[in-house]
Amino acid sequence: MTAVDVTDDVKTRIAWLYYVEGMTQDEVANLVGMNRSRVLRILAAARQDGTVQIRVTTRTSHCVELERALEDRWSLTRAIVVPEPQDESQLRAIIGAELGAYMSQAVTSNMTVGLGWGKTLTSGVPAIVPRTPDGVRVLSLLGGLTRVSEVNPSEFAWRVADKLSAECYMLAAPVYAPDSRTRDALMQHSGIAEVFARARSLDMAVISVGDLTPHSVFSEYGLLSREEISSLVDAGAVGDVLCHFVDAEGNLVDHPVNNRVLAVNPIDLRGTRNIVLASGGWHKLTILRAALKMLRPTVLIVNELIAERLAAEPR
Repeated sequence: MTAVDVTDDVKTRIAWLYYVEGMTQDEVANLVGMNRSRVLRILAAARQDGTVQIRVTTRTSHCVELERALEDRWSLTRAIVVPEPQDESQLRAIIGAELGAYMSQAVTSNMTVGLGWGKTLTSGVPAIVPRTPDGVRVLSLLGGLTRVSEVNPSEFAWRVADKLSAECYMLAAPVYAPDSRTRDALMQHSGIAEVFARARSLDMAVISVGDLTPHSVFSEYGLLSREEISSLVDAGAVGDVLCHFVDAEGNLVDHPVNNRVLAVNPIDLRGTRNIVLASGGWHKLTILRAALKMLRPTVLIVNELIAERLAAEPR
């Protein structure tokens, strides 16, 4: 029997005894009738799936200074800057955890929340504190992938809605239609049209950005061909916001791919009361800067090195 085979009640009891009541691992093992190594595996699983969430509530003085500088430079309501991790591969999970914690306190009853996609946003789901139903609605702001993956926009929206006990509205179509005519026809579907209509009156939008490096999700999941990615770069694209490709100034590039994307236009989100932009990593600097110019977000969650560069940007 593995750690994942235990019931939620047993896992929660073990986590409670260890983290809340302060028992040693040996004491917990004796109390629940397991050996210490099994208790260790269960505690590790509880950390991984979000049953246990550990946060350092104070911030380094340098991160606090950067937060204030970002808020001033980019007219943000709030900036959240995370320190650089020792292991760079953990950055996405750290930013995601901050996003999940922010959403847990910022989402209130009867809100309509629009969601983008990406590995950073997906990594924040375990940190969202579950809530009872109170009228929250969740919208996926873009179509799904035709190949199943951990970052499928539809799957992400469903998981967030499950955490928030929310109604979930999804764009039940591929994020990229084969051509603009097909995309326009799909837009006429009543269910898809409803999502776009609801997206015009969001209370919160949670967005990330994508780059055009060889390791981007567009290459990894085969959303676009090498030739399309190359031609997007030639057209001046530095990355995407909601699968719409933009240049370094945050303007949509003139490219056929942008004419067949089934997703809410990020420019149309500017009237949203609270836009949360969460991403990080050195390779995201240019597209993050472009997204700040395009979206004019209220909240930015980013890592320390990128915050230093963005805070120093001339006005």
